[in-house]
Amino acid sequence: QVQLVESGGGLVQAGGSLRLSCAAAGRGFSSYNMGWFRQAPGKEREFVAAIGWRGGRTYDADSVKGRFTISRDNAKNTVLLQMNSLKPEDTAVYYCAADTSRGLFVPTVVGDYDYWGQGTQVTVSS
Repeated sequence: QVQLVESGGGLVQAGGSLRLSCAAAGRGFSSYNMGWFRQAPGKEREFVAAIGWRGGRTYDADSVKGRFTISRDNAKNTVLLQMNSLKPEDTAVYYCAADTSRGLFVPTVVGDYDYWGQGTQVTVSS
């Protein structure tokens, strides 16, 4: 069982920054692929960024490329999402997710992740 708890959401003006944090409880974090997803009202949950457990390779959605950075700290069982140059269209509930399969392929789709956090709200005002 893996428990994920997100924090760091809030209200920010366009052009501002936020850093989301996801703390994982349970054993094995260093062998999980980790991802961030977001869901805006009336829309499907969408991929934002992911980081592999082996080598730490990262993947970003085109919509956030160059603005968001995902990173992980295995010693602290934490994955971070640094969000810069925020736009109103980034407004959503942001979810942290874990893929515990130990696969070398880092998934970018919702269905490939087996544990999810409760989400944290990010609101960007114009």
